Amino acid sequence: MLAFKSEEQSQLQLVEREEINDEEELFEAIDKLTSHGINAGDVKKLQDAGIYTCNGLMMHTKKSLTGIKGLSEAKVDKICEAVEKIVNFGYITGSDALLRRKAVIRITTGSQALDELLGGGIETLSITEAFGEFRSGKTQLAHTLCVSTQLPTNMRGGNGKVAYIDTEGTFRPDRIVPIAERFGMDPGAVLDNIIYARAYTYEHQYNLLLGLAAKMAEEPFRLLIVDSVIALFRVDFTGRGELAERQQKLAQMLSRMIKIAEEFNVAVFMTNQVIADPGGGVFISDPKKPAGGHVLAHAATIRLMFRKGKGEQRVCKVFDAPNLPEAEAISFPILYRNSIKQVFQITPGGIADAKD
Repeated sequence: MLAFKSEEQSQLQLVEREEINDEEELFEAIDKLTSHGINAGDVKKLQDAGIYTCNGLMMHTKKSLTGIKGLSEAKVDKICEAVEKIVNFGYITGSDALLRRKAVIRITTGSQALDELLGGGIETLSITEAFGEFRSGKTQLAHTLCVSTQLPTNMRGGNGKVAYIDTEGTFRPDRIVPIAERFGMDPGAVLDNIIYARAYTYEHQYNLLLGLAAKMAEEPFRLLIVDSVIALFRVDFTGRGELAERQQKLAQMLSRMIKIAEEFNVAVFMTNQVIADPGGGVFISDPKKPAGGHVLAHAATIRLMFRKGKGEQRVCKVFDAPNLPEAEAISFPILYRNSIKQVFQITPGGIADAKD
């Protein structure tokens, strides 16, 4: 796990903690299979296939497991029987489910107004989607979360590292520096705790997700950012003739992201583009809808709509969520501070509350 220490200059720095926290382990390492009669060589084959936890193994079908070179149906059956003895993937009571929800960490967005809108911040164990047109604040929020995730939990952070998959080339490490300074953190330490990858095809994007399991099984990650989830699919698949295949591949990628969130107790924050909606109606001045269709809509736990307001205003609205009311927060210049709406600003220090 990660901790912070305070310098004389009241600056927070990220340090490794030797002892493990009292927090209950959320996943069981795949190595435990060896104590249940599974050959170490077969465990290595699972790790080579990107499976590093027993929880993650139970999220694979037997068909996909037998596709791993060197694993027969008999071996897969034996492995699955052993895993069932280690982790419980059966029914639990509602009370137990409520206890499991206590493991959820809510990561601050840097703005109290946005945090209140989200019920405390960006949740782990779920996917939060932010969709909107260009220059609406989605990537700014992603950069702020890169820093706030590294704050201790008592400061409404996630006390963990960040993985950032960039499909549009919009990640700016120099943008992280002023945000880290605003939170009183060492920019160098913050940047060292962000792992970044630039994806160029949808296949590359999927392979990057597969490779995360090894890193997350060894180090304490709390956030995965994909900015944006749909961009490469819109490039690599063209026309209605490839739409069915595109949606199937997109569904597989989203399924992998959900499994990462639940397997390692991380928050997944993905941005999404919008498309014109000709059927939006004549009474809607600027009809747009999120790209990705129903496949993406069903995968996201919480959907946030970002849009441009008047002038430099930006509006964030809860578009869909299982446990949040429909509401919105508006970014205002300082002179609009007396508005009755919840307000936030996009500043050099990232997403923040508007101040008098």
